[in-house]
Amino acid sequence: MTADAGSVPKAARGARPRRSLGARLAGRASGGLVRVVLLLVGLFWLVPTIGLLLSSLRTSQDMAADGWWQVFAEPSRLTFGAYQELLKNGDITDSLLNTVLITVPATVLVVVIGSLAGYAFAWMEFPGRDWWFLGVVGLLVVPVQVALIPIAELFGKVGLFGSLLGVVLFHVGFGLPFAVFLLRNFFAEIPRELLEAARLDGAGELRLFARVVMPLGGPAIASLGIFQFLWVWNDMLVALIFSDSGNQPITVALQTQVRQFGNNIDVLAPGAFISMVIPLAVFFAFQRQFVSGVMAGAVK
Repeated sequence: MTADAGSVPKAARGARPRRSLGARLAGRASGGLVRVVLLLVGLFWLVPTIGLLLSSLRTSQDMAADGWWQVFAEPSRLTFGAYQELLKNGDITDSLLNTVLITVPATVLVVVIGSLAGYAFAWMEFPGRDWWFLGVVGLLVVPVQVALIPIAELFGKVGLFGSLLGVVLFHVGFGLPFAVFLLRNFFAEIPRELLEAARLDGAGELRLFARVVMPLGGPAIASLGIFQFLWVWNDMLVALIFSDSGNQPITVALQTQVRQFGNNIDVLAPGAFISMVIPLAVFFAFQRQFVSGVMAGAVK
């Protein structure tokens, strides 16, 4: 005999299934206490940045006398004099311009070439397409250090060693494999019916790429641009080897200031903070597109 609904005890009918240990831990992990802990960890992580900012707003005499945390006791001692001195330092201001001249072209070229190549690998048929793509993926595992000496010799023979163009080309060459891999996988998820409909309307490959693929791939392209910008802006190894004293970026210029003077913190602190705050501003300006690109890649 089968028991009807009325014969089942009310407590049994209303009881919830017992949650597993992992589910209970996950539920507690999303609670308010964990959020507070994460907030405290984030604030602790920002302590060096806050210290650098406050140090850049102090005089060299104050920095030699005590630590940066003393400004909370005497905030009136903060001053923008270090930034005024920084603007008078030709080495630092020129290096900031050199950093922009390196980072912007290297980022734009990687995004443009990587987008075109990613579309070609995803939706165009040509001989050896899969093998060429495997070769691009294989380049992802090549470390930068392996190519420094061979490319330095090549740039020396063609007259690019020590120039901004040489630094830009190096960053473009090592940024393209990841760009092609990322964008090809993203573009391959675009519905084929959408592209076929555009082709039936008479759209060629370039028009299809510009009008359909690029708008749909905006989040992924924005994510790639942010990654490339941060990598090139913060690079010192490549710039230290391939640039000369007349076109050094900010990372190399600050390292040179430390090596030459050692104690000119009134110039180093504001210079280091400016070199750090610019990529942070770029990241927060495109934060929404970056998160959209990451989430789209995770869903797909």
